[in-house]
Amino acid sequence: MKITEEEKKIAIATTQQLLSAYDDSRGSLIPVLQQVQNKLGYVPAVAMEEVAAHFNIPDVDVYGIITFYNQFRLTPPGKRQVKICMGTACHMRGAHIIQESWERRLNIKMGETTEDREYSLERVACVGCCTMAPVVLINEEVHGKITPTRVDGLIFAHQLDKQKAKEGAAQDE
Repeated sequence: MKITEEEKKIAIATTQQLLSAYDDSRGSLIPVLQQVQNKLGYVPAVAMEEVAAHFNIPDVDVYGIITFYNQFRLTPPGKRQVKICMGTACHMRGAHIIQESWERRLNIKMGETTEDREYSLERVACVGCCTMAPVVLINEEVHGKITPTRVDGLIFAHQLDKQKAKEGAAQDE
């Protein structure tokens, strides 16, 4: 996924600001990367380059750390982060079918973001709502007893909300 020049400038400035609080000791590498992700929502390549230069290590070492730990994202998250629970109860009640439904409807795979940055998909461990399995979180809003038809309904409802917001903004002008 491409990021704009403006996004690159913001990522570099944010990363440099975070790095200013740290010396070049490698023990700070992961906390810095976590802070970059907290600020930007992901760790873009330009931020990895800044971090590598600060710690005086090759870019590929930073990339290796980011891809080793699944807490880090390499792509910007969508406005609507869809998290599909893969806990035991959800798995037994067809979470993999729900995952396939989201992937097919949004035309992306797990861990990716749609081109319009509206949705991103993520698998998560148990979210603690086992009686409602299978469960999906959309921006921390819990949706239980999900079926492929409900996936279609949730996407349609979001499209309607987006259209209403656009119409409301047009009337305000």
